[in-house]
Amino acid sequence: MTRTAEPTRPKRRIFADLTPLASVDYRRLWIGGTISWVGQAMTALAISLQVYDITRSSFSVGLVGLFSLVPLVVFGLYGGAIADTVDRRKLGLYSSLGAAALSVALAGAALLDYHRVWFLYAIVALQAVCGALTGPARSAMIPRLLPAEQLPAANALNSVTMTFGTMVGPALGGLIVAFGGYQAAYLIDAVTFSAALYAMWRLPSMKPDRADEARGRASVVDGLRFLGTRPNIRMTFFTDMAAMVLAQPKALFPAIAVLWYGGDAKTVGLMVAAIAAGALLGGLFSGWQGRIRRHGLAILLSVAGWGAAMAAFGLTRNLWLGLFFLALAGCADTVSMVFRTTMLQAATPDEMRGRLQGVFIVVVAGGPRLGDFLAGTAADLTSPAVAVTGGGLACVLVLCLLALRWRNFARYDARSPQA
Repeated sequence: MTRTAEPTRPKRRIFADLTPLASVDYRRLWIGGTISWVGQAMTALAISLQVYDITRSSFSVGLVGLFSLVPLVVFGLYGGAIADTVDRRKLGLYSSLGAAALSVALAGAALLDYHRVWFLYAIVALQAVCGALTGPARSAMIPRLLPAEQLPAANALNSVTMTFGTMVGPALGGLIVAFGGYQAAYLIDAVTFSAALYAMWRLPSMKPDRADEARGRASVVDGLRFLGTRPNIRMTFFTDMAAMVLAQPKALFPAIAVLWYGGDAKTVGLMVAAIAAGALLGGLFSGWQGRIRRHGLAILLSVAGWGAAMAAFGLTRNLWLGLFFLALAGCADTVSMVFRTTMLQAATPDEMRGRLQGVFIVVVAGGPRLGDFLAGTAADLTSPAVAVTGGGLACVLVLCLLALRWRNFARYDARSPQA
């Protein structure tokens, strides 16, 4: 008697699912990205330190972020359009090579004692352009390297890369600058890019589907029009904006450290580290995410968790309890990011992935900056407590309104992705 084969059930995992690393191409891309991300974080800190050394002005250091943000937003959209027109492997390879060359230029200038703020600002802007070109190309390649059921695990691994680099890179950068100078940090960054370059070089050709028809005609406007007809994909952006614009209190951390906890810069560092630690834990303990099929509902719950955790943080005056809520928020943010990225990759046709990844970069880069401005304004008009707790509650309220307006989002099923 023939026995009917039963469908394979996903394994129950606690820790991050490493299955995507069985793909040689993805494994190289992930390892190369992890190494280069640490190097970029080192350079970012070194540039900020060097600008302060030259100018002794915190305002001048703040301008570093502005010179990075503007090109990232502008070229993020156009970088996505380019990624839908050319071989994404070549685009990622050449833009990574450009970023490595910029690190070499920084090291050369430091070795020659050429200390000019305008030069550092120009390098930062060009680095942002390279990042805006690499990001959409790299993200659009991952669904071509892995089956759809492995995308949540891959995106969780990518979140570990970003969080690890954000935590480790600045610490290493500070030590290297202290003992070897700026040129050492920049040279090490240039060397770390070799891992990313090797990974890109070994990839197969990654031309978008229907590249011959789209060549020369892929436009930002077409991508935005496509987005206008896809409510589920739009909701991934709306939910992220609700969290990052309404409940993003990082700009208030210096004031909170003093007013609530009687602390100083070290207290601010603890608060920033708490969010990063929660995000890292969210990625490390992400094995369960591969079993979730209702990605829209998972996004709604995790973004609501971010808002609720921030609201609770605004109500406590105990430092360790506050750090706990910040860590919860960071964990919720990672869960949200994994499912938002997976939905964007799975529900978007290949010829549109680059452009929508460009929109994703703009939202991720611009949302927190707008949130900082809104939180700072609200705190000046009321108080930090009202700004933080009110922002968290506003995030949850807006999320509920969005879920009521687009009810199908909560019913989105990863087994039959519909944009």
